[in-house]
Amino acid sequence: MTGNVVGTPDNTAVRTALWRALHTQVDEPPHVLADVLGARLAQDDDGWRERGDMVPGDSRGKRATVVGRARLTEDLVAQAASDGVDQYVILGAGLDTYAQRHPDAGSTMTVFEIDQPETQGWKRNRLIELGYGIPDWLRLVPVDFEANDDWWDRLQAAGFDTSRPAVVSWLGVTMYLTEEATTATLKQVASLPSGSSLILTFFRHLEDLAPEDVQIRRASREGARRAGTPFIGFYTPGQIIELARKAGFADAEYVSAAALADRYFAGRTDGLRPYSGEEVLIATV
Repeated sequence: MTGNVVGTPDNTAVRTALWRALHTQVDEPPHVLADVLGARLAQDDDGWRERGDMVPGDSRGKRATVVGRARLTEDLVAQAASDGVDQYVILGAGLDTYAQRHPDAGSTMTVFEIDQPETQGWKRNRLIELGYGIPDWLRLVPVDFEANDDWWDRLQAAGFDTSRPAVVSWLGVTMYLTEEATTATLKQVASLPSGSSLILTFFRHLEDLAPEDVQIRRASREGARRAGTPFIGFYTPGQIIELARKAGFADAEYVSAAALADRYFAGRTDGLRPYSGEEVLIATV
């Protein structure tokens, strides 16, 4: 299951799902995010632990980042739901398992997952095959970004109400986009009503990384280049906050890798911590 071959999920989506599952298998409890479903969804067998990108020591920093950002996002969604927000949009959803791990979410929330048609079609079939099905409150929204499909139009066609607040998550995407493309999405989300929020991740410049994380970035950069999806979007915290404010958000909060570590990884004895290359912005309307 590699590459963007028709009928298969994107390789990055598979790797992210497997890292979430690996966290529950090799890292000490308490687990930052308990997601054992990712591996079931991504693979038909248990051979995934033999993959080169699943070596526990080598993937430690990225694995921690993936589960840390997911936990932060789902905590934000829970808070928004308690405040009455009833729409959750996952941009670049990949093999996200929020809906399957929170089967009661549909009582208060409609979840919209947006991704490329190949990944969405495969995921739909896989969920049915595994017996999860597609409940009415989970809307899989295929969008062909490479053909300049308008994701905003597709989202509304799937039942999204632009007159009501929403939480939008946009994780692991901005590094592949130009500043213009990122700004366009920021403006679209900032047009939502007050009470809406956006959580996104962004890549720091190589020179801003902790020394121990430079090699992780170089290896992932080379892998992305070989896959034909090079990293092109890099920001300082100040730059990404400024983009959000110019796009129309009322407030923007930067969450560093260190702050993420303090929030979810404090007191661990296994040394698991997010790596410093990918950090978080939470913007509110």
